[in-house]
Amino acid sequence: MAAPDQSFDLIVSGAGMAGATFALAAAQGGLRVALVDPQPFEVQLAPTFDGRSTAVAFSTFRMLDALGVGEGLRAHACRMDRILVTDGRRPGAASRSASPAFLRFDADEIGDRTGGEPLGYMVENRHIRHALAEAVRGSDITLMAPAKVVGIDAAPGRTDVTLADGRTLSAALIIGADGRNSFVRQSAGIDTLGWDYKQSGVVATARMVRGHDNVAHEYFLPSGPFAILPLPDDRASLVWTENTRRAEALRETSEAAFLSHLRRRFGDFLGDLSVEGPRFVYPLSLTLAERLTGARAALIGDAAHAVHPVAGQGLNMGLKDAAALAEVLIEAMRLGEDIGAETVLDRYARWRRFDTAALAAGFDGFVRLFSNDLAPVRLARDLGMAAVNRIAPLRRAFMHEAGGATGDLPRLLRGEAV
Repeated sequence: MAAPDQSFDLIVSGAGMAGATFALAAAQGGLRVALVDPQPFEVQLAPTFDGRSTAVAFSTFRMLDALGVGEGLRAHACRMDRILVTDGRRPGAASRSASPAFLRFDADEIGDRTGGEPLGYMVENRHIRHALAEAVRGSDITLMAPAKVVGIDAAPGRTDVTLADGRTLSAALIIGADGRNSFVRQSAGIDTLGWDYKQSGVVATARMVRGHDNVAHEYFLPSGPFAILPLPDDRASLVWTENTRRAEALRETSEAAFLSHLRRRFGDFLGDLSVEGPRFVYPLSLTLAERLTGARAALIGDAAHAVHPVAGQGLNMGLKDAAALAEVLIEAMRLGEDIGAETVLDRYARWRRFDTAALAAGFDGFVRLFSNDLAPVRLARDLGMAAVNRIAPLRRAFMHEAGGATGDLPRLLRGEAV
């Protein structure tokens, strides 16, 4: 291959939230980074690009603070101080006559160990994307968007990348942050496990007359979970899981009909509300890469693991990947090692492999346990929920796990610079 047009330490394919965050972390650690994405960067900032909101774990927010992104997000973040979970076929924790089959998580219960942090922060994805975009533009990262990676050739000591416009790039390593259908993953010969849930999530933003008091509600229904997630200004993100045919119908129906369906399903609990902005539908599936690394390639985010949003942990998992990989590569660079070498990449794979697989399996099991209406299964899950709700140490362990504060944390997730 002829000499490349440009050379870097790292090429990041995919400028979404995981890719942009990793690029910032790597660049702040002293690595020369190219960030490549097929879409113009401005497209990600359009209100219609991504209608979802994310439950950002408090440890993930520490990482965003350490990267200089958190301050700009705080005005758009809503604390989640309590989470109420119930089996939707019965009166739940949010109803007047509560069933024993509910879970209540309260940030105050673990406040002495978290410094008063909430269980998480709800932030609309468009605000996260905007804050990351501002940080990328103000950094030393070489941004190439629109630019599409169409060829990857791993050679001794480097990987050569060809873009659709004919430009060639070279780096010690390419990072696949290019989503569920990752070209980097396919080029590295990494297979996946997974399946389609035959479900889709209907996402809408609602303005509520009745205040949400920073409480998140999750109802588990036979068709899938329904979540009411608090946003600033007494708004809420509604995430309604249905089979794909019904989900598409809910997106296309009128606002009056959509609200009528909501009230018929959930009674008057929601109170008076109005839907703001468009409704979005996202098909739900599980995709798990069999390996996190290949020849001079590493995967993060949805390229490595795309999971069901039942626990709202997809982005937190991806940013944990980003923090771990950045730390491994920066330390290797400082030791004078080849950052694309198999021995270096294996440190990242060992760090993240078990956590990734365990969480993906756990979320999948959770969905299968709750997305049915079989009486014996319903009894078992209700007894389990009631038991967890009454065992304080177990309940606190769940909260620490959801906050991302357990296990061998990368320094960024502890709020420390790499």
